[in-house]
Amino acid sequence: MNSEVIVRRILKPALFLAAFAPCAWLLWAAGMGALSADPLAELTHETGIWTLRFLCATLAVTPLRRLTGWNAVIRFRRMLGLYAFFYGTLHLLIYVIADRFAGLDLASDLRVWTAARGLGAAIGADVFKRPFITMGFTAWACMAPLAATSTARMIRYLGGRRWRLLHRLIYVAAITGVVHYWWSVKADIRRPEIYAVLLGSLLVIRLWPIRSGKARASARLAA
Repeated sequence: MNSEVIVRRILKPALFLAAFAPCAWLLWAAGMGALSADPLAELTHETGIWTLRFLCATLAVTPLRRLTGWNAVIRFRRMLGLYAFFYGTLHLLIYVIADRFAGLDLASDLRVWTAARGLGAAIGADVFKRPFITMGFTAWACMAPLAATSTARMIRYLGGRRWRLLHRLIYVAAITGVVHYWWSVKADIRRPEIYAVLLGSLLVIRLWPIRSGKARASARLAA
């Protein structure tokens, strides 16, 4: 069995199941009443944390490829990025449904349009008035076009150069995601600090070869 078959038939399915496992556990725990005394807070926290983890894992693919020479690892990047969007969307939906929608006063008017307008206004007010919500929504808004253009067909449609430029939004998504986490923590910032250091390290590793390549090119021109 060659490496291509191993990646396609064994490693990718294994990664898919492993990446879905946190969601499956949260669903099981919620159904069995095994969450904390504040289950909505735990669901919100865990989906947000897994979003950051998958964003960092996606950004780690290229450095891992460069450090190990294992080119096949690039085949896992799209799945990791889509799982980041998946958990980010769950995180957003929990906030929208359990926080904003549940807080609406719909007793006097049950029309769908009224509910949608009230929900939109409530979310918009949060986005513009609460900085950590602004950062979180920005992170999700950056991931949405990346997920929508993750297919080979979209790469052909956009062209390689435009597709790569668009997908640099992952840097914005990751940075604003970490800031969102940091600002949402009221006291103990040790865990946000860990993600900030991890993300900073990944960005340095990713950008260093680019800067080194430019320096070498400038040196050749100067010579």
